Amino acid sequence: MPTVVLMDVSLSMTRPVSLDSNEEFQRKNLAVHGLNMLFEHMASNYRLEFTALMAFSSLWELLVPFTRDYNALQEALSSLEDYDKTCIESALHGVSNVFQQEWGSTCACQVILVTDGSLGIGKGSLRHSLQTMKQRGEDKKFPLPFPFSTKMYIMCVASAEELQMTDALDNLEELLRLSGGDGQIFTVEGPLCMKSVHAMFGRLIDYAYSPFHAVLHCGNLSSDVQVFPRPEPVVVDEEVEPMPKTVNTEVDEVGAGATDDLDDEPSASQVAGKSPNFCVLLHGSLKVEGMVALVQLGPEWYGMLYSQADSKKKSNLMMSLFEPGSEPLPWLGKISQLGPISEAAENPYGEDDSKSPFPVQPQVKRSYAQNVTVWIKASGLQTDVQKILRNARKLPDKTQTFYKELNRLRKAALAFGFWELLKGVADLLERECTMLPDSAHPDAAFQLSHAAQQLKLASTGDSQYAAFDHNIAPMHTDFSS
Repeated sequence: MPTVVLMDVSLSMTRPVSLDSNEEFQRKNLAVHGLNMLFEHMASNYRLEFTALMAFSSLWELLVPFTRDYNALQEALSSLEDYDKTCIESALHGVSNVFQQEWGSTCACQVILVTDGSLGIGKGSLRHSLQTMKQRGEDKKFPLPFPFSTKMYIMCVASAEELQMTDALDNLEELLRLSGGDGQIFTVEGPLCMKSVHAMFGRLIDYAYSPFHAVLHCGNLSSDVQVFPRPEPVVVDEEVEPMPKTVNTEVDEVGAGATDDLDDEPSASQVAGKSPNFCVLLHGSLKVEGMVALVQLGPEWYGMLYSQADSKKKSNLMMSLFEPGSEPLPWLGKISQLGPISEAAENPYGEDDSKSPFPVQPQVKRSYAQNVTVWIKASGLQTDVQKILRNARKLPDKTQTFYKELNRLRKAALAFGFWELLKGVADLLERECTMLPDSAHPDAAFQLSHAAQQLKLASTGDSQYAAFDHNIAPMHTDFSS
């Protein structure tokens, strides 16, 4: 999960702080000290994660693009310059642009906003932005929520008491809520000094950047592994009393399966020292063989391990988590029932690999496998309406087909509560009736008027005419004489 560090370099960050050593520091110096501590921790524990550094005042600037080089990030911190007033909204626009250019909108992001709690003054201040956000057009929307999943951590180089003297804390809490609510506001506890800022960033590390250590087991083989970003608890909505499920620190590999989505480049994993490492063996095997390995994360919770290349020279052992449950992949069936072919009574793939036991066929036919009408795009609805109109112009020859298509559309509209559609199609049929040529069969006008009237009655929602199981029958006419 990439991280964007947003550093406030406005004039308010240059306010002096007197320390016990009689040496005068600025709030910016304390913030830099805290960020250096964070970067040192990430360099040791989150080496494969990408981090970007941005500075902002009334404008924003990308100081270091997404990188794993934490020395470059620390060097940029040491050369920060001071600028003018605080404008958090402009900085958030910058975060959105920088992140989407690099990662798109499908990847999750962590944003660390480092500030002193000063919201800015006048137009462009956070206070003004939050007060006016509902009176804006689409072209000037407030940047939150971002179009990608976000966790925001606001690091205030100020005490909670200092922030509560104004409405700063309330505005920052509203900012956190707009971002999606995932995150936290951290403030300095005790007097403002190096030690208290150090403790504040320590709380951030414990909350969001603590390493996740586990043991990967496969038969008699095992290996200590570190997983990052840290797997988060998952709550299953279907449970009566949902309890968060967490990944066990003892992870078992269940088995391996073939895949066609991996490159053929050799693994670039390096072994530190001469000690044999099962994790490196597994990574190289999955890469070379083009396979994935099923892994058990906890009771009835599974995932898969696979090799993914960052570039032609580097690859990582990745883990994807399935939804909790015994059948996370319906076509695979219950994972607990998978086993080696040698234990089967007969080869499920046949003697010449001419058949396969997958996908597992469900015992009950799925509702989406029935012949139902679904309109995902406007073009699908338009096609169904045009089909009715084409048959309407060929009445009475296409009477049966006309009513079959009409009833299919009527049922779908009633199921969706799409009353306006019924009224609209009725108007179209009445229009078709008025446009019939003189040579048209008289039965066509009767059928179109009858169908339009029935649709209008159904569009009222009256149970007498809008019954789902009711079908509009052709109007009985007799022109034989």
